[in-house]
Amino acid sequence: MPRTSFKEQMLRAREDAIVASVNRLLAEKGYDLMTVDEVAADVGIAKASLYKHFASKEALAAAAMVRLLDRALAFVATLDSHPTARAIDHLRAVARWSMQVQLAGEMPSLPAQNSSLRAALANDAGYLQRLMEVSDKLGAWIVTAQAAGHLNPQLPPEVVLYTLFARACDPVLGVLKLSGQHTDERIIELLLSTCFDGLSGRH
Repeated sequence: MPRTSFKEQMLRAREDAIVASVNRLLAEKGYDLMTVDEVAADVGIAKASLYKHFASKEALAAAAMVRLLDRALAFVATLDSHPTARAIDHLRAVARWSMQVQLAGEMPSLPAQNSSLRAALANDAGYLQRLMEVSDKLGAWIVTAQAAGHLNPQLPPEVVLYTLFARACDPVLGVLKLSGQHTDERIIELLLSTCFDGLSGRH
């Protein structure tokens, strides 16, 4: 394996610092309020230097999403090391993890409607590949959990999948945290219950 040059190591370290800053700012302020100037200032580099790594604000957001999906895949891999666990337990663990990431202020906040950002993500091969990997893994667990009777088999698997994805950006988490009435763990337990058990009373 060829050794990485010092220059390449420095460029990678700078890129990592940029993406870390973007991820934090997207979590704190959201995509619309975050600016490229703000990212450059936060990292301590000139905007021109930042543009050598990322061509646009959309590219910065896409890089943050790739980083998040890498973290998600790493977490999913830890679940794969417990093959005897039930699929429903894996799904609950992923939902819990995504909510923990959001409550820790590490979940990028992207607008639902933004054509330029959608185009950037749709054209980012790394993002699409990772998204498919996560979706395929969760999709397989969803089908298995439905077959076992742990999830409603009448629901299309993609509806369950999108519902789980929605937990990662659920505004209820922030509202409950701001209320100060519950610990983070209690908030997660409450939302896991509404997600997996529903709102209707048990009979």
